[in-house]
Amino acid sequence: MKVTKPKQAKGPAKSLKWKDVRGKRCRPPVSSSELNSSPVMARMAKEHHASVKKKPTVKRLKNKAKPVSEMKNNTPQTGVKTSHTQANGSSPSIEFTMDNESNDSQDWKESNQGNGVETAGDLEGVGTSRLEGESLHYCAERDDRQNHAVLVMQKHQTLCFRGKCLLTCLYGRVEVMGFTIEEGQQSYPLFSPASHCPLTVRALESSDQGRDDKTEASPVLRKYLPPASRKKLLKRITSNSSIILLEPMETPLTRFLSSFTDLSELFSPPVMEVMSAVLDTPLNGLGMVPLGPAIEGLQMSKSYKEALKMVVGACRGDMDGCAVILVCGTKNVGKSSFIRNLINNLLNHTASVDYLEGDLGQTEFTPAGCLSLCTVKGPLLGPPFTHQCTPEHMIYYGHSSYETDLERYMESLKSLWRRRPQTRETPVIINTAGWVKGFGFQLLVDMIRFFPVSHVIQLGHSGVTQCPALTPEFMRTAHGCQTHPPAETALAEFTEGHSPPRSYAHLVVQSEFLGVGRQGTARHQRSNEHRELSLLAYLSQLQSPDPGPIRPLHSLTPYQVPHTAVALGVIHCEVVPGHMMYAANGGLVGLCCLGEKVSSRGGAVLLSQTPICPCVGFGVLRGIDMARGLYFLLTPVDPSILRKVNCLLLGAISLPSCVLTSQPGIEGEMPYVTTDYSFDLTGAGKLRVFKGLMRPSQMGVQ
Repeated sequence: MKVTKPKQAKGPAKSLKWKDVRGKRCRPPVSSSELNSSPVMARMAKEHHASVKKKPTVKRLKNKAKPVSEMKNNTPQTGVKTSHTQANGSSPSIEFTMDNESNDSQDWKESNQGNGVETAGDLEGVGTSRLEGESLHYCAERDDRQNHAVLVMQKHQTLCFRGKCLLTCLYGRVEVMGFTIEEGQQSYPLFSPASHCPLTVRALESSDQGRDDKTEASPVLRKYLPPASRKKLLKRITSNSSIILLEPMETPLTRFLSSFTDLSELFSPPVMEVMSAVLDTPLNGLGMVPLGPAIEGLQMSKSYKEALKMVVGACRGDMDGCAVILVCGTKNVGKSSFIRNLINNLLNHTASVDYLEGDLGQTEFTPAGCLSLCTVKGPLLGPPFTHQCTPEHMIYYGHSSYETDLERYMESLKSLWRRRPQTRETPVIINTAGWVKGFGFQLLVDMIRFFPVSHVIQLGHSGVTQCPALTPEFMRTAHGCQTHPPAETALAEFTEGHSPPRSYAHLVVQSEFLGVGRQGTARHQRSNEHRELSLLAYLSQLQSPDPGPIRPLHSLTPYQVPHTAVALGVIHCEVVPGHMMYAANGGLVGLCCLGEKVSSRGGAVLLSQTPICPCVGFGVLRGIDMARGLYFLLTPVDPSILRKVNCLLLGAISLPSCVLTSQPGIEGEMPYVTTDYSFDLTGAGKLRVFKGLMRPSQMGVQ
């Protein structure tokens, strides 16, 4: 593919071993003068002042709070306390505690001098207090001149919020989504949009109990606060205090998303949380809104915490090879949240974690419809659309579900796995789709047999897993789509030999948050909206990194690609060759690399079969010039990589409607947008072809 944009050098990828690297993470500081506050704070403050004039209503708790002594007496010895509070899509908080008398906890702390990490299994039974209202006025101070705030948190205090900010730990240590942030480390961006569960920042116990807190904290505060504010906060500091710096944050992603009317309040509390939003605090105006105790963060059950502790402990122990963790479960049970929490916990002890994406509909690092293998080196402190990246290896499947072509799905996953160096010591996490019945369950059986899994984590709810438990014993007789159990005689001979069947740890996690098993119905919480957010996040890479006005896509200069230089294919439905150009025009295409050279006799090259080939990114085919034989392509992919692209694949993943309907400066009829269309007409929809296996009834077998 011919390109004209300048090259951008990229450093070679380095393989990192399992080791402690937390002290080595750093990045250049972000100037707070370039950051803006939330655009809806003024409106919310006005509504708040109007509401406080009315007589408040009080909702009584059904159960009285237990005294601290009773909580300690009821604390189980395993180190985990089950919470029955249910709330996830609209709440839950990550509440970890540590049992100081536990031998496991003591060993954990001794082995982590330098990052002193508390894990889910070690945290139990310790009451937490939410920072809100008056408490924020006592422990937080804001410097309007530098436009930032400093917050002092005591051990196990939490801050649950909506919005976005840049967090720097100045003293002590805090935890967010399982990741421990300590003093001396880089600043981390936190994203807590209305589309997902709110984030919770929790203060941890100090790893150095013998330090002089007042003497060491004073010079830290001097850098960020005037004398009066510094003196006020110094009175709040103890040996177990943590001090964090909160700064407003604006990125090309957030600017691009806020340019669309429907997404302008994405980082503001949703309607159901407005009454619990804590306004008029030193943190307001920084782009974040603290939430009251009525709204919880991520809710973790006892089995959730135990699974995290077991997997992290196994990865840090002496394993024969690397850990391969396969996470499965039906839809809307919290698989993605669990995986993010697991990755963050692992990154407390290792430089990187490998991630194999097998969920086409809810991808973590790419737009929907992709299968990918990537190396995660930084914490995931927000939903998927906030950490889109370019995987090491990616294949564009072209659909949010694999039910139409099961064989291509499995072959694509196998191709990605073979590209991973087998000598890598990095743990691997495999995400799977929420289809756990019929062919979907059979594919899970195939994946467990194909990948050398060491742990299978099966998420469920309501006391069941919504499908058979995928234990090693069950796998002895289970049938997959491509694999089958051995005959009884062969199985007996194999067992009696010197090589027993490969086994793995099977863990069941019961999700207990409110609304588990059901898709969110609030604004921005439906799965199709999540897919659109991820795609918009990818397209935000087309914007300039410098602050300034957002440029709509139709104002950007596209690449000109000759028809003879690339092949064009449609992979999600059957399209006759004469209509292929009409179908691709104005669509999203995967930029792929065929193993063979594309040859043309002067016209466009059209694919008749769907290839399984590497994908390096995506582009918007914003126009086709048939007279000159040119494609006009918009893409953020680097020109040096574009030169390897020789194939454009069109799938079922389409551009979000807001991209087409929100085009400023258009006179007359808007391109690619029409209302004169009816899906009720015969043949108006796409022709879908099922390429999976046939059921016995479809083959005439009774």
